[in-house]
Amino acid sequence: MIHLTRNGHVATIALARPEAKNALPTAAWQALAAAARDVGDARAVILRSDVPGIFSAGADIREFEQLQADPALRTRFRQAMREGIEAIAALPMPVIAAVDGGCFGAAVALILAADIRIAGAQAEFAITPARLGIGYPREDVARLEAQVGRGMAALLLFTGDKLRPDEVHKIGLVELKTRKAIETATAMANAIAGNAPQAVRLLKRTLGGEQTDRDFEDAFGGPEFAEGLAAFRARRSPGW
Repeated sequence: MIHLTRNGHVATIALARPEAKNALPTAAWQALAAAARDVGDARAVILRSDVPGIFSAGADIREFEQLQADPALRTRFRQAMREGIEAIAALPMPVIAAVDGGCFGAAVALILAADIRIAGAQAEFAITPARLGIGYPREDVARLEAQVGRGMAALLLFTGDKLRPDEVHKIGLVELKTRKAIETATAMANAIAGNAPQAVRLLKRTLGGEQTDRDFEDAFGGPEFAEGLAAFRARRSPGW
């Protein structure tokens, strides 16, 4: 269901459940968290689908009948979904979500945990809990609001309307729209991996509000700055 691969300094976490349009059951959310824990010292991560035409249909609705009847399973499902999404959000290196097909329901919450979102020409997006008579986790609503603003978050949640790449780019749900998201994400990840890895991680912590003044100052005394400065003076590429 979840495949983790590594190519040089770039790790890829791929959704691979073609028989269910990459719908994610409880076990898949747990597998997603496990994959995130196993990326090791990768300098960038691509989150993508291995199934043509779909990123993910969201949470597996076939499990929902069980949730209707069993309150304990509801808690288990919520916790597993939270574990998978937060494991992606907590990765210390940049995460790029590449969407080259449909991205619906909980899958939108998943890509909101990435740092950068790219929509391909065939991408479609919809947040559909209101059409099923359920809610959306508060953590994911907060991320959605932070990404697109309260009014647009309300529009997406209340209507469940399907949006195409031009529309999601316009409202800021994705940062880039391109012909092929995976190709663009791969080029971007390789470019990121060519930068100083600890500096990139520091910048990600800064974006998350976690950098201290000491962190900023200490970087000037670190080995990456020494190598970067030496490379600049010698007019050569730095060896990270």
